[in-house]
Amino acid sequence: MGKTLPPFDPSLAGWRQHTLNGFIQLVGPLWSRRDEGEWKYGLLTEAKHANPASVIHGGLLVTLMDHALSAIAWEAAGRLPCVTVQLDTHFLSAVQPGSFIVARGRITRRSSTLVFMQGILSVEKDEVVTGNAILKIIKTASR
Repeated sequence: MGKTLPPFDPSLAGWRQHTLNGFIQLVGPLWSRRDEGEWKYGLLTEAKHANPASVIHGGLLVTLMDHALSAIAWEAAGRLPCVTVQLDTHFLSAVQPGSFIVARGRITRRSSTLVFMQGILSVEKDEVVTGNAILKIIKTASR
């Protein structure tokens, strides 16, 4: 009989937990870590994140991608709010409950009002979702 591995603890691997308001609070907690000059966001999945096929729901994966890319765009835009205009996702592999999903993204182009991005979700070294996004920078009255 094989050994059961202990559950992954993101805090022991250098991840910082975030308590956020709004919708993301319902799916979290969300974790973050700055690694090799880039922000990465993580989510430790549970059975509550699964769909009827007992794998992680695609809506959760899209939510994580959207949140991570928005946060990266927000920082690149001088911490101005950024909202998603378009998000295309490609599901490459199923994710099992108990997996720690890591989201990362990169800016491919930026204008004065839009940020174009690519994103990847991975579990360990396996890419499970890729995507492209366009985010609109919301200029506030004070900025």
